[in-house]
This record gives sequence, C-alpha cells and structure tokens, in this order.
Amino acid sequence: MTLLYSIHTAFSNIMVNKLRSALTMLGVIIGVGAVIVMVAIIQGASARITTEFNRLGSSLIIIYYDSNDKEAKKATRSIDGITMDDIHAIEEQCELVKEISAEMPIGSPKAFYGDKQIEVTGNGVQPAYERLRNVQVAHGRFISQQDMDSWASVCVIGEKVRKELFPDEEPLGQSIRVSGLNFTVVGVLAAKGRSLEGDLDKTLYIPLTTVQKRMLGKETVGVIWAQPADATQLNDAMDQVWQLLMRRYDNLPGFHVDSQENILNSINRILSIFGMVLGSIAGLALLVGGIGIMNIMLVSVTERTREIGIRKAIGAKRRDILMQFLIESAVLSGTGGIIGIALGAGFAYAISWVTSLIPAMVDPQTGAKGLAVALPIGFSIGAFLFSASIGVFFGIYPAIRASGLDPIQALRHE
Repeated sequence: MTLLYSIHTAFSNIMVNKLRSALTMLGVIIGVGAVIVMVAIIQGASARITTEFNRLGSSLIIIYYDSNDKEAKKATRSIDGITMDDIHAIEEQCELVKEISAEMPIGSPKAFYGDKQIEVTGNGVQPAYERLRNVQVAHGRFISQQDMDSWASVCVIGEKVRKELFPDEEPLGQSIRVSGLNFTVVGVLAAKGRSLEGDLDKTLYIPLTTVQKRMLGKETVGVIWAQPADATQLNDAMDQVWQLLMRRYDNLPGFHVDSQENILNSINRILSIFGMVLGSIAGLALLVGGIGIMNIMLVSVTERTREIGIRKAIGAKRRDILMQFLIESAVLSGTGGIIGIALGAGFAYAISWVTSLIPAMVDPQTGAKGLAVALPIGFSIGAFLFSASIGVFFGIYPAIRASGLDPIQALRHE
C-alpha cells in the first residue's frame, strides 16, 4: 500500500463521516487557531514596541533618582533628586558618554491662548534633547543654548496644541499662558501620535533653566538621557555613570541607571511569558483534540474490523494496517491544523482591521493603523507539523489495536 493511496483513503474516510470528522477536529482547530492568534498579536506588538523605542531614541541611557524606591525608603537620608552639578560631573568625568540632556516634567498644566485652552504635557529640556529623543520640528526651531542661558520664556508645542490653540493662524511668535507665565511659541513639532509615553502631540517643551529658575525654584531634574560614545560599550558607559553617582552620594540607594535596550528586552520577556501562558491554555485544547482523535479512531477500528480482516486475509501485513491508521489520524489532525491556521490568521487580521478603524490607533507619522499583527511563515508550518504529530501520537494506540486483530476473528465480526 503506497503512501499516496493511504492518504487518499484517509481523506475518503473523513468525507464519509463529515460531521463526526468535523467534531473530532474541533479541539485541534481551536487549539491551533488560538496559538496562531496569540503569536500574530504578540509578534506584531513586539515589532510595534521595538519601532516605538527606536523612534523615541535608541541606545540611550536613562538616569534618575526615585525616593520611593524600596531601598531608598530604608536609607537614613534622601535627596530631592539629581542636580545640574551631577549633570556637569557626568559630562566631564564619564568619557564613555558622548552626549547628555536632562528633562524635568512639570505635570499636565493647561495652556491658554485667548478663549482657547488645552491640557498639555509639559517638560523642561536642554537643546540636546532634540537629537537624543528624535524630536522633529515641523516649523520654527527647538530650544537653543541661548534660551537656556537667558532663562527665556519660549516654548515648542506639539501638533494637537497647535490645532487647538491656533486653528486658523500662525502660532510662531504668539504668546500662550502656562502655569501663570507667558511663553512665546518658537517651534511646532511634527505629528507623532501616541506612544508608550502617551500622546506626543500634546507636548510642550520649555528651556530647562526656565523651568528651574522661574517655575520650580530649584535645580533638580527628573531624568537624564545620555548617549554612549560607542553603542557597543553601552553597559560599560552605564557602569561608569553608576560608579560616579555612587562616589558622589556615598552609595546612597534610589539611583537608577538603565537603558532603552534593557527596558525593551524586559518588555519582550514579559510578552514571551504572556505568550507561554496563553500557549499552555491553547495546548489544553490540543490535548482535548488529541483525545477526541484517539476516541474516534478507536470507534473506527471497531467499525472497520471486518475490513481489517479482509485486508489481512489477502496479504496485508501488520505494519500496513498500523501505518494506515496512523496516517488517517495524522491526516485528521493535520487537516484540523490547516483549518485552525487559516481561521486563526483570519481572526488576527480581522482584529487588526477593526482596530484600524479607531482614530486613536492611527499613527500620523508612520501611517500605521490599528493593532499590529505579524505571523511568521515558519511558525505556521511548525503549527501544522505539530498538529499532525498530535494525531500520530494519539493514533498510536488505535493503530496498534487495529494491526493486532486476528484475521479469522475479524472476518467473523458482524
């Protein structure tokens, strides 16, 4: 009996009992389909997150002090935060750091112009912030060193801020009021949409010194962004900054020196763990499907006992009968796997299409719409082979039972 003939016979038996075969494959279809949906969404999310991190500035070192850190709370002393002196020390003593820019958030104040207003995300920044964080100015200019030196009351606004406050006029040179102070608009940012940091189009950038001197009255900063001189020495640069801060503050806990790359890897690890959990749940569906296949193959052995006896009587060997039933169970589960892959991919891309219709999930800069999905071809092939192997595994016992039947007893079976 040839392999092609065995496969043809297997499909013929499936078509004879369409409803029973469909119900038998249901567990495999659900299991494979669930895995495909999960992988497509997680792979797409991972790719989108990686793109977001690269867009916000890649290979950056993040330095900040957290007084609410568990270890910092145990310390006998604390500080208000990282100061400008710390920034100057890093610039002068850390040769592995190429460029540095501090950022000081000022919360979410409202910006006013005439009778119009909008809630913004305010940040005091330095000129290098534009390059380090990949900020794109569509009109005008960014914060300059002259603005820093003179504590200038100027600002750069996001695209949504421009639309809300200046829908019908040129914003450059106009004065807006934020936290009781007037700021002259010198630049408008290119539209960026939402990211992991929120709505980037509602951003308001002010010179860091202006925030410190005119608004807060202290020279602390919230976070420092630093670029290593050599991307391959990122970890060495982080260690150098860490050692400097520990020397300056006598090993005071609460300081954090991390990198965008490490954070990205952590997020991807979380997504992988989440995927493993969902995969385990989908695996239960495959297990149920495999048991269903074994059950239906045992029924098939009983129904086809006389047929098995006739085959053995005319010369079929035990291995021929064994191979025939293994192929049938593999075809049954493999067919279920193909249907599951098709349904899972269709469902995943349907989710992507539905979410693309939601305006909030459209990236104005890249044009990306909706929830990203990505389905590797290799994984689809692997899912099919795995589903077929489920059939082989759970078809072993029915196949052994069929091949072990006595031909005389089988021929007497009614």
